[in-house]
Amino acid sequence: MKKENKIKSKMKLNFVLIDDSEIDLFVNQKFIEKSLGDVEILTFIRAKNALDHFIALCERPNADHSFIPDFIFVDINMPEMDGFEFLDAFAKLKNEGFQNTKVYIVSSSTLLNEIFAADNHCICDGFISKPLTSESMQKLVDSATPKMADE
Repeated sequence: MKKENKIKSKMKLNFVLIDDSEIDLFVNQKFIEKSLGDVEILTFIRAKNALDHFIALCERPNADHSFIPDFIFVDINMPEMDGFEFLDAFAKLKNEGFQNTKVYIVSSSTLLNEIFAADNHCICDGFISKPLTSESMQKLVDSATPKMADE
């Protein structure tokens, strides 16, 4: 019997996954759900649609249910708007309710210039290699867990 390796999180986390590969979206969504349990995940196959979603949230800040992501995972190579173009556009929204949202490039790319560009982009919190792993998810959960004032 295989032991399930579930990462402990003290709070419900919200994710947005942006990838033009429906297979990668499905696999990453299922991995996050299995690893973390109580999560809410929105997926987009186009970065422009995700950006439009965030702009709409900014335009109606008092909506009954405003889905503010804790994490955004965006692929680099996508048609229409690539991951770096998304980062540039999302940077303009960062101060409008998304201050605590962490944005990561998630890619199978091994090009050092892309990894370096992601790590050094003003809005990007880092580069995560596909496929997602328990270790990469644990680091994310640890970064999202609020520190207690007396710690």
